[in-house]
Amino acid sequence: MPHRPPRPRKASRILPTSEPGRDCPLCPRLVAYRESLRKAEPNWFNAPVPSFGDPDAELLIVGLAPGVKGANRTGRPFTGDYAGNLLYGTLAKFGFSTGTFRADPQDGLQLRNAMITNAVRCVPPQNKPEPSEIRHCNGFLAAKIASLPRLRAIAVLGRVAHDATVSALERKRAHFAFGHGAAHEMGAIRLFDSYHCSRYNTNTGVLTAPMFESVFAAVRAYLG
Repeated sequence: MPHRPPRPRKASRILPTSEPGRDCPLCPRLVAYRESLRKAEPNWFNAPVPSFGDPDAELLIVGLAPGVKGANRTGRPFTGDYAGNLLYGTLAKFGFSTGTFRADPQDGLQLRNAMITNAVRCVPPQNKPEPSEIRHCNGFLAAKIASLPRLRAIAVLGRVAHDATVSALERKRAHFAFGHGAAHEMGAIRLFDSYHCSRYNTNTGVLTAPMFESVFAAVRAYLG
């Protein structure tokens, strides 16, 4: 029998889909920033970035938000900036992708048994979403989790993604402390914590490639 995640927290109250529309109006500050970027860079994606991967995935990876010159520019999560190099390289190493990542949505890369999404779908100024924006987007995350019928594991990249995912699973954050390498049982789903694979974290030594890979080694061991 496939494992099924808990029912999302009233995701349909926001939108009856796990993917926001191109002109999602929920967060006024993000809408204004999006419009300014559309004027400055009309050839960029400049919209809520859709999830990417296998709709039958057992693994969901949750990041923070699109980078302004990364996913906001290219339209694919973790594509176009440094964080994607480490993430997609690690996914390939542990058998979660096929093809070659070239930081281009047209590179032909496909995920195997994995999907990537973000806690906040629109690019925030200074890469810092406000608490209200995280809450507004949480319905989309809950709906995305519910849309994956075989989901067994969620890898969260950073504390914001951890807290957003715990909320989307209707758990109390106080009961599930974030810590790199930690794992949390949430019914049929196991949550795996990692520091975010940002350039800042890797440049400062907060996160090393072996540390990051150890999280996905644990995910692979769990999924088999």
